[in-house]
This record gives sequence, C-alpha cells and structure tokens, in this order.
Amino acid sequence: MATINPKGKEILSVSTELAGKTLTLEVNRVGFRTTASVIVRYGDTVVLGTAQVGSRPIALDYFPLSVDYEEKFYAAGKISGSRFIKREGRPSDEAILIGRLIDRPIRPLFPKGYRQEVQVVAGVLSMDPSFRPDMIAMIAASSALSLTGTPFDGPVAGLRVGRINGEFKAFLTPEEREQSDLDLVVAGIERGVTMVEAGANEVSEDVIADAIAWAYEQFQPAIALQRELQEKVQPALQEYELVLPNEEVQTRVDTWVDGKLGEALHMPYPERNEMVNELRWAFHAAMAEELDEEAYDKATRDEYDEAFTMALHNDVRKGIVALGRRPDGRALDEVRTLSSEVGFLPRAHGSSLFTRGVTQALNVVTLAPLSYSQMVDTMEVNDGERRYMHHYNAPGYTVGEVRRLGSPGRREIGHGFLAERAVLPVLPSAEEFPYTIRSVTEIMSQNGSTSMAATCSSVLALMDAGVPLKRPVAGIAMGLMMDGETPYVLSDIADAEDFAGDMDFKVTGTEQGITAIQMDMKVHGLPVEILRQAIEQSRPGRQLILDHMMTTLAAPKPTLSPYAPRIEKIKINPDKIGAVIGKGGEVINKITSETGADIDIKEDGLITVAASDTTNIEKALNWIRSLTEEPEVGRVYEGRVVSIKDFGAFVNILPGIDGMVHISQLSDERVENVTDVLTEGETIKVKLTGIDERGRLSLSIKALSE
Repeated sequence: MATINPKGKEILSVSTELAGKTLTLEVNRVGFRTTASVIVRYGDTVVLGTAQVGSRPIALDYFPLSVDYEEKFYAAGKISGSRFIKREGRPSDEAILIGRLIDRPIRPLFPKGYRQEVQVVAGVLSMDPSFRPDMIAMIAASSALSLTGTPFDGPVAGLRVGRINGEFKAFLTPEEREQSDLDLVVAGIERGVTMVEAGANEVSEDVIADAIAWAYEQFQPAIALQRELQEKVQPALQEYELVLPNEEVQTRVDTWVDGKLGEALHMPYPERNEMVNELRWAFHAAMAEELDEEAYDKATRDEYDEAFTMALHNDVRKGIVALGRRPDGRALDEVRTLSSEVGFLPRAHGSSLFTRGVTQALNVVTLAPLSYSQMVDTMEVNDGERRYMHHYNAPGYTVGEVRRLGSPGRREIGHGFLAERAVLPVLPSAEEFPYTIRSVTEIMSQNGSTSMAATCSSVLALMDAGVPLKRPVAGIAMGLMMDGETPYVLSDIADAEDFAGDMDFKVTGTEQGITAIQMDMKVHGLPVEILRQAIEQSRPGRQLILDHMMTTLAAPKPTLSPYAPRIEKIKINPDKIGAVIGKGGEVINKITSETGADIDIKEDGLITVAASDTTNIEKALNWIRSLTEEPEVGRVYEGRVVSIKDFGAFVNILPGIDGMVHISQLSDERVENVTDVLTEGETIKVKLTGIDERGRLSLSIKALSE
C-alpha cells in the first residue's frame, strides 16, 4: 500500500546505480510546505535537499540565489567537541566551501535577468563514514531545484574523484583519500562540464584532464535519475519575468558608445578602468539630459547602466575574437608585468609583496609551536588538526569602493582555501619542520585573480621565513571565450576579461606538476577536450611566473627570522610519554616552569620544545632525555651507587634504571670487598657492557680502561 502524505500526494521514489551503490531520490515524504524537497539516499548517507522560491521578483540588480550546505553532528553520531557550544551555529569553513562547490555549477544555469529569490539548502541527516557526503548533497540540491518549475537549465550532478595506484575512483574511504595523489571534484550537466576543483600532489595536466573526462561519464546516471523524477512529478512551470534591457534601450546605448570603445579603450590598467568610469558617468549624464532628469529615475538608470555594461562586455569579446587583442593591448598568451620582493616587514617571521599588473598581494607568515595548530571540529569523523592555515583578506579599498569591514565572507574563505591547497603538497612534514604555520594574504589592490597572487606571495613569504618547501609553487588565472565552436584561451585574465568571458580557471603547480585547480563556467557546459586544451595552455604562463619568483628568492632561507621561536624535536618511545607528563602533569609542568619552554607531545612520541632562548631549549631537552632515554650497550654513563652487595654494586644510570657492576668488573686488580672500592651514594662512571634476555644491565668500571 502506498504511503500518503498530509497533502494527499503519493510518495514517489526512483533509483539507479552510481559508482557501485544504489542512489535513491524520494519526494512527498517530508517538507510539505517547501516549493520542492527531495530526500537522497546513498549507502547510509541521507541528505535532504530543499528549494524555496520567492513569490515575486526582488528589486535587485543581481540574482538573489543562496545555496547552503548544513552539517549536522548527529548525522555522524557525534556531539561537538567544543566545551562551550554544542548546538550547530555558524557553518564551519568546510561547510562554507562545500556550499560554494554546490553553488558554482548551479548559478550559471539560470537565465540572465532572473530575479526571483531562490534559497537552496542541502542538509545531511545521516552520514555514512566510508565516504564524504558532499556530492550527494549536490545531487540533493539539484534535484530539489529541478522540481521547482523555475528556468533552471539542470539537472546537475558531481563526483569527487581520487586516484589509487593509477586508477580513478569515486567515493573514496578516508584511508584511500590519504593514499590518493588527487582530490578532484567535477560537476556538470548532460551537455558538458560546468565546474572543476582539485587539489593534487604535483600531477600532470593529462591526468587532470583524464580524470575530468572519467568523472563526467560516471555521474551521468545521477543526471538521468533526476530527469526520471521530473517526469514522474511533472512540476508546474512558474511564471516569471526577466529583468533585461529592452532592445530599444540596448540600441540607444550601442549608438552612444559607438566609436568611444574599441581602440579608444585599448590601454593598460588602471588607466583603462579610470577611462571606463569616466565614460560611464558621461553616458549617464547624456542619457539624463536626453530623457530629462525626472524620467531618468533609479530604475531607468539601472536599466541603462546594465545595457552599458553589456556593450562593454561585447566590445571586449569583439576585440579578442576579431582582432586577437585584449582590452589592455596584450596578446592572448601575454602575462602582465611582474614584480616581487621579500623581507618587506622587519618584525614578521616571513613576508613578501607580489605585484602582477594592478593586482598586488602582501603576505605575512607566522611560525609557532605545534600546540598552536587549529582543532577542526566538523561533522565528519576524521577532522583532526590544521597545522598550516592560509587566511585571505580583501577590503573594499582594494577595488576602490567604500565598504564596511567585517568577518570574512564566502569568497574570502574560498580564495584562502584555494591558495592553502596549492601549497599543502610541498610543505615539509611536522617531523621535518615542527612548526604551526599561519600565512595571511592582505590584498592591496585587485584587478583579476587575487587568489593566484595570494598563492605566489605566500610561497615567497614561506621561503623568506625559512620554511623548507619541497619546491616553489606558482599560480595563474586563465580565461576562455567561445566563438561558436572556436575557443580563445587567455593567459592571466584581468577583471574586464573575466566579466565578459565564458570561463575562468586558476591553475597552481610546481615545475613537476599541478597542485590545485579551480574552474567555473558561465556557459551551460563545456566539452572535456576544450578544458584539456585550456589546462595545457596554462603551463607556459605558470612557468613564466615561477621563473620570476625564483629571481626574487631561489630557495628557502637557511635560517629562521631572529623573531621566530626556536623549536627542537625529539622522538621518544610512546611508552615513555607518561614519564614526561608525570602524575597529573606534575613533571611536564615543572619542566616548563623551570625552563620557560613550550612543550608539545604527540601520541606517536614526537616531542617539540620551543623557546626564544636556545639554552632553555637544550635544558628542557636534556631533562626529557634523562626521563626517557633507553640504555645503550657500549655507552659510558655517570651514575650513582644506590646499594652495595657482597657480589657487586647496583648503580642508577638513568631515571628508574639500575645496573649491576659485578665485583670482578670493579678494577683491573683483584678486589676482596666491594666497599674497598665504592661507597653508597658515590657518583661514578661506568660502561654498559650488556643487557640480558630479562632486561638486566651489566655495568663495568674495568671496561673503561680497556
């Protein structure tokens, strides 16, 4: 018997196979008052996707779409590890990044001028710990949108792909993700790919392109399943009006700008930006005079302004496609002027200033003991710690605007994560370099691709700080414009080309391969072969920028800043950790109070000791060694005689470790009584000559002379 919901609708579900598991979409069980809601099941993961559409257009000059991903700790059987906050509140950076992943392939699939308010939420209700739930959330969000009746040119699906032993695989386990040299997210529609994001361990351009092609084929069943659900539900189409300049307005604008664009605006930045602003103000003044001030109200002005912007974009495209010339006069593969310097800030542990055209990034690196690592508390099981953090800031003044300062938005978090991901594969391990590293990019000026400037500046600052990177990383932003079936790939795009283009993508990497990539399409899907060509053409520009960086600083500095904390490490037997900590922390507290050093102990026995004075570090290390040192045969120890017997003496050589000097080993000459040679409490030197199968230590004074 079919289950009936309170609205009298039959609960419907459809299923298919996706990457070896059953994917099920279900409607009409929950969310009775939403515009559309879908429950998606895959393994033990359950995600609720909801889409709510406003009843009337909003008077805004942009599409008011919000896409959010909600983590619920109960989905993983967890309670937040925070001592003070147990309820979910502000989304974690991870949740914000996944929300952006879902948003980016969806947003371009609505028509220009659509102004209905749309809210999409993907909430994880149950999480299978054997794989990440983010791609199921993307399918849930798309499924809900596809049932709203809005002009959404979906559905969308995506896969997160890794590579194990040279083979691509989706829905990797946490253990497989650790082994994989690739973490790639691909999203798209039936006709092509609409979004790509990846982190990689210096893999080749061909591997990335092959993985994109593989993922695109693998997620097609999820798109077909959403189509099937649409056919069953038959959602009512919603009425809407597009807010677009009418043809008369666009014709009037095109007539006014004729002769004022093209050659007249081919000049370097920032002069071009200033010229465009002056032209825009002159245009509005002319339109106000022509239409009279009263008729040229805000709504009319906004309509004409959008038409003016459209004319600018068309002019940019025309110059590139017809003339092979970019707005600032560069060739399609030409990179803007580069300059950089390190040691910009005298008290920082590492700093750099990287400038590319008008875009400029100041990066500051700070080093601290491992105990300063960030605890990551998310819904997912393997949250752990972040030892390397990249934070990105871009206030309003960087684009010449008055803007209120506040906490970082989704864009700032996303840009910081991309630059962080770019560098992670070349960072030294905690054992090699036992520091927590915070890299902060302060954008000074923007005109295209600040995330790539952040990547380059952070690498220079890290090397300035003496962080022993495996290899330097550089990044470049590329653009794409399609003229029919013909692609025009642009190196190092500026704002005007980004706004007018069909795709922008960022690629970072070393001389050996790619470390991160991010692609966003504004057209409704692109074939993999065009993406392959674009990725391949990014390599020369990336190498050019890398070569420039190497002229500024060719390798990490051999010494740290005098203002950075000095940190030394020691590896002990994990069984000895208790001896260092002591009862209730008594021992470690005594060490830190008497030496002034910060001490961090890991479960695997790695201990780091940090202090501004190397003398205090050595004092703390010697103290720890004395508590944890293992006896070593052949080594000479200075010990105290703890007891004397007829057959020999027991000597304490390490904390809690005694050995015996047999009477025959007291001297080269015959000894009648032990007390003739030793007294209890005396400090003597002895050599450890053996350890028997029961762990008993044999010591010798006689062997010292030998």
